[in-house]
Amino acid sequence: MAFARAAFWRHDKSESDDEALRRKFWRKLRGVVARIPFAEDLLAAYYCAFDRATPLHVKATLVGAIAYFVLPVDAIPDVLPVIGFTDDAAVLAAALRLMASHVTPEHRTVAREKLTAMLDSARG
Repeated sequence: MAFARAAFWRHDKSESDDEALRRKFWRKLRGVVARIPFAEDLLAAYYCAFDRATPLHVKATLVGAIAYFVLPVDAIPDVLPVIGFTDDAAVLAAALRLMASHVTPEHRTVAREKLTAMLDSARG
């Protein structure tokens, strides 16, 4: 993705932009999964964004929303209780609304299964 070369989340030149985003996504999601009500939608967007069958313009939109979630600096700091993730949820909701026809039932099923597994491992 050409736009990813300009993104500032890339620090390690030996790691591809996709790999860096994926690694940071999973690290942050594991830390906050129980606190965010939009985790299933976020996972569905993730699976759609990295699906080879997803058109490039859809990938770009969803990766942008995912990157906004991952980046430590955003409009409302994520460390604030209750409201910290509202801006992340709004960006994700806008991206999903625009790209809803591309998020398949398979993306949602895998997201639901992964979320269940993550919550189960966090509890026990």
